[in-house]
Amino acid sequence: MNKVKIKEIFESIQGEGPYVGYKQLFIRFCNCNLKCNYCDTEFSSNSDYIEYDPCTLAEIVNGYKHFHSVSLTGGEPLLSMEFLKEFLPLVNKKIYLETNATLADRFLEIKPFIDIVSADIKLESATGIKNSYKFHDKFFEACKGTETFAKIVFNDGITDLEIDKCCEIGKNFGIELILQPEMSGDVMSVTSDFASTVLDKFLEKYDKCRLIPQVHKFLDVR
Repeated sequence: MNKVKIKEIFESIQGEGPYVGYKQLFIRFCNCNLKCNYCDTEFSSNSDYIEYDPCTLAEIVNGYKHFHSVSLTGGEPLLSMEFLKEFLPLVNKKIYLETNATLADRFLEIKPFIDIVSADIKLESATGIKNSYKFHDKFFEACKGTETFAKIVFNDGITDLEIDKCCEIGKNFGIELILQPEMSGDVMSVTSDFASTVLDKFLEKYDKCRLIPQVHKFLDVR
């Protein structure tokens, strides 16, 4: 039977994007296909993980009560697509996928079981990752018909060219863009004035944009 390495399972408050404030059950998958400069999440499979088969994990998840949705997070959950194909049909909860939006083919394999997609647009200025847009275009095309929004982590290195490209993606796929200032601990790495200026630059080109920092850092929850 398929098994997967899970770093942790925990209940908390969603602190990012339009579902901020909702209680979720988080399942953190090990491993990622990217390495972003700002990433501070421990998702390595080198140690401190538990292996689950689909039935056992589904039984655990279905036993939890009083939360909005199950957040598949990581790492990158879509690396575990074969496991998810067996696991998700057994879950009787709403599914919220957090992804780096680079694995469109894997997403299509589980698309019927996903209710909400929180997908990153990776800026080179913030992540150090070059030319990710070719993957993002294909991914957002695959998401059509599923509720989807894009999260954009930025710092003071964001460029006008990056803003143009993000707005182009937003327009092409009709998705909301959530601008998220990079954090340094529990404070934003940019000033409030700078964050507001970035939002204005986005709104000049595309009106479905919002500025939402990582609220769970302010709430001091996981």
